[in-house]
This record gives sequence, structure tokens and C-alpha cells, in this order.
Amino acid sequence: MDEGRAATLHDRIVTDLRERIVRGAWPAGHRIPFETDLAEDFGVSRMTMNKALAQLAREGFLERRRRLGTVVRAPRVQSAVVEIADIGEEIRALGRTYGHRLLARTVREATAADRERLLPDDNAAFRVLAIEALHLADGLPFCHEARVIHLGSVPAAEAADFAQVPAGAWLLRQVPWSRAEHVIRAVGAAGAVTAALNLKPGAPCLEIARRTQLEGRPVTQARLTYPGDSHQLIASFAPEGRPAGS
Repeated sequence: MDEGRAATLHDRIVTDLRERIVRGAWPAGHRIPFETDLAEDFGVSRMTMNKALAQLAREGFLERRRRLGTVVRAPRVQSAVVEIADIGEEIRALGRTYGHRLLARTVREATAADRERLLPDDNAAFRVLAIEALHLADGLPFCHEARVIHLGSVPAAEAADFAQVPAGAWLLRQVPWSRAEHVIRAVGAAGAVTAALNLKPGAPCLEIARRTQLEGRPVTQARLTYPGDSHQLIASFAPEGRPAGS
């Protein structure tokens, strides 16, 4: 077989199998046919099929598991770095069922740690609402949230029922913001995150620390922690003065 024909066959196989996954014919967790059976179906060598499956694994569509064969991998969530996203909407956009669990809720005078997270522009005393919550996808842990809200800026938050409505979604709908800052880093699972996300201590995680302000006044700061193997970040950029994609 010449190289050109082999390349064409490889591309055709990759495209065909990728479309089966994207269309949902092969849903997440589905064990695909054995490599030898697929090679026979497509009329190619096992080596050609192996290379096609290896490419789809590199692209994140497939996962090769010892003793279980090759399965379709659950899609990784993509969050836009420059946007403040509603986690519930992210999960529902994946076709998964969203759930939310309020783990802790405390009203207190701001501590030194709260001040470091919110960065008020003066030394005046203020109160915060501290929240710990767990976001679920299909009933499984998806994201741990640790949030503080400046009650001087958002007094209505003290009476809000965040067991029924997630704090992040409530803030997006109720409170305008004029400035946001994201700090993104890789961390090891520790403390409450370990138990909430059902991870081993030190397991790799992605943490997004998000602070918002309104006209120079702090509104909230949230630390959102995701298991590192199930989340990624995307952003589109363009040269100054040109829209992204132009």
C-alpha cells in the first residue's frame, strides 16, 4: 500500500470514528469493538487501525483501559478564561444532569484571610458570608466551591437561600460587576476538597480563583476546584483592534 493511500485511509477511519462519538452513537463509557474487528470492518491492517485509535486517544475521544479494552471518554469541560460561567449551565450544556449541595454556610466578621481574598481598599470592619458547596454532574462530584461574599457590597446575600440556588448563579443574576480577576493554577487535593471530590490526598486538581468587584468595591471571591483529568480551559484571542476569529 502506498503512503498516500494509507494516509487517506487513516484520515477516513479517524473521521468516521470521531463522528460516531460526537453524534452520540458511541456515548461516554461505551466500549468500542476490538481493534481486530474494526480493522476487518474497514478492510485495513491492524497496524493502521491501531494508529487511528491512538490518534483519537491523543485527541481525548478515547481511553484505553487495561483489561477493559478501549472506551469512549467523557468530554472534558471547557471554560472560557475570560468569562464568568454558570457551572450549572456548563454541566447541562454537556447533556448531563446538574446537582448542587450546600456543605457549609457561615456569617462572620471578616478575618485576615477574608481580607486577603477580597482585597478591600480600606481597613474598615465588614462582615462576610462564607460558603462551601459541591457541584454535581449526573450525581457525581464535579467541582468544589469555597466562596466569600462581602456583605457590605451585597447585603441581600445574607438572606438568600443558597441551598436552593447556587451562590454563583444567584450573584450572576442579581449583582452587576465591573471588574473580574482569574488566577488559575494546578494544585494537589487537600483538606475539604479531598473528601468532597472523592480524591486521594495530593491528586492533581485545577483551581480557578475568581474575584469580582463593582466600581472598586469587592463583591465576592470564589475558589473553584476541579479534578485535573476532567477539566480544561479555553480562550480565544486576537490582535488588538481585531475581533477573535477574524
